[in-house]
Amino acid sequence: MTSVNKKEIDKFSKMANEWWDPEGKFKPLHKFNPTRIKYIKENIINNFKLKNKFKPLLGINILDIGCGGGLLSEPMSRMGANVTGIDASDKNIKIAKIHSKKNKLKINYLCSSPEKLKITKKFDVILNMEIVEHVEDIDFFLKSCSKLLKKNGLMFVATINKTLKSYIFAIVGAEYVLRWLPIGTHEWEKFVKPGDLKKILMKYGLSLNKLEGMNFNLIKDEWSISRDLSVNYIAKFIKN
Repeated sequence: MTSVNKKEIDKFSKMANEWWDPEGKFKPLHKFNPTRIKYIKENIINNFKLKNKFKPLLGINILDIGCGGGLLSEPMSRMGANVTGIDASDKNIKIAKIHSKKNKLKINYLCSSPEKLKITKKFDVILNMEIVEHVEDIDFFLKSCSKLLKKNGLMFVATINKTLKSYIFAIVGAEYVLRWLPIGTHEWEKFVKPGDLKKILMKYGLSLNKLEGMNFNLIKDEWSISRDLSVNYIAKFIKN
């Protein structure tokens, strides 16, 4: 079995050169990044009771799945975490390696999917950010991810809810009207309801610890954490 959807990998490989262009095709992720970095950082610090002010994530082993060009891997590394970034697109991994080398960051980038990852160690934290809506088989994908997480480890999942509002905002609005994303970036059928995500991960020993919405303010031109789960949401799971 595989969690890799070749069509999705080809789609993102074609855009790989634009990962680090804040005005390019990944502009929405660049806007998104400060909010999700802050959220992840604060939750890791609280969970593991970390106290280093200069390197707040020092010593934490993080696996960033579907890392793309390294937009999350790099800030995690700068905060002291030991980061492994994996992506099924070889082109994405090449871009990520070049960029991290340029910035003198030691990140272990590998072209792999979670089920094929040849690493014996388990991770304190797994990041599944904006990835589950692009995989071939979400159940198999999350099962493979859960095997890589330590007991009491954290898994963060950020994705898009399957609602009428998400179809209007995330596809019609973001792709066709505002042109924030290339047309065809998302398929509504692949969006995931929080309840379905919770059910799948429960089977593999993970319990939902926190669930919050992520909203975009057009006037302020920024993202923030909110109670509204109807479009984007982020969930924190703990492995029992």
